Amino acid sequence: MSDWPGKYIIGLTGNIATGKSVVRKMLEHLGVYGIDADALAHRAIMKGAPGYQPTVEAFGQWILAEDGQIDRAKLGKVVFANSGAMAVLEDIVHPMVRQAVDVLVRRASQRVVVIEAIKLLETDLHTLCDQIWVTQATPQKQLARLVRKRKMTLEDAQQRIGAQAPVRDKLRAADVAIENSGTFEETWNQVSKAWKIVPKAPLEAAPAPPPSTKQLTVQRATPNQAERIASFITEQSSGKRRMTRSDVMAAFGEKAFLLLRAGEEVGGLLGWQVENLITRVDDVILKEGISPTKSMKVLVETMEKASLELQSEASLLFLSPTIAQHEKIWNGLGYKARTVKDLSVRAWQNAAMESMLPGTVLFFKRLQEHRILRPMS
Repeated sequence: MSDWPGKYIIGLTGNIATGKSVVRKMLEHLGVYGIDADALAHRAIMKGAPGYQPTVEAFGQWILAEDGQIDRAKLGKVVFANSGAMAVLEDIVHPMVRQAVDVLVRRASQRVVVIEAIKLLETDLHTLCDQIWVTQATPQKQLARLVRKRKMTLEDAQQRIGAQAPVRDKLRAADVAIENSGTFEETWNQVSKAWKIVPKAPLEAAPAPPPSTKQLTVQRATPNQAERIASFITEQSSGKRRMTRSDVMAAFGEKAFLLLRAGEEVGGLLGWQVENLITRVDDVILKEGISPTKSMKVLVETMEKASLELQSEASLLFLSPTIAQHEKIWNGLGYKARTVKDLSVRAWQNAAMESMLPGTVLFFKRLQEHRILRPMS
């Protein structure tokens, strides 16, 4: 496109809870740089961000929570029930999101970029896209996802769905339609098929040299290795954490896996994702007998390199007590044990609260001194 020379842009949209983010993650597994424009919109109205004060002035102090942040649930009840109020909010936020998207696309090293946005077709973003992909799902699936994953009441979920235009309006503009009511594998097959027709796709990475018995190597796993990953997790947990191929395939809808190979065997695993410019690691598993010093170093360095390619600002590790006890190793890699309150940026705190499981220990490292969305916090 003329705005972004050398880039091929996929615009990804669909109604609420139709699995847009899952499809974006799948494209990222294929080497695409993903941008979640809706997450950028949320960051734009955080306290200290440029959209905060205009939003408070437009809707009033009552939308604020006790900590001074905008309570998105309160704001949502207004804007999803009133198209005029929604237009006011969009007039505030959309220009900021458009500017942030421009920065991210220009800085991306990847040639193909996917921009996920629920209002893609209602803004000028769609005019900058080479292809439009639209996800769809049955109303029953949408309701179930909103109630189960987002903890909405049935009434609120129905209001959100009813506030949106029928998906057929989006499908008219679609170059690719993804039916996302079934299993992860069914969706993956559709995405893989559609990916084959994307022109000027980046070249496949050169295969890694065969590992020797003395060398630790790291490989980014693909969904085709789901069964092997499931077996490894089950084995290393002594059956306490039983995983099936389907479980891992579903996990690929949210994150990626790095496999540590010691010779021909899998010696370790790291599960991670970059979401809203923040890296989150929620799985670090090492096989008994593998040196933690060497294995953690090679896994983390590979993860950080990939995270920086995705323009991540900071890395959050959510470690089991067994892995966290190697504090000297983590300190040597630049990580420090932290509490959520210790994190200086609200978006980092939110990411930690969203992803941290009970019983895990948080380690933090800043990957970049500058934040791409400054002054968005």
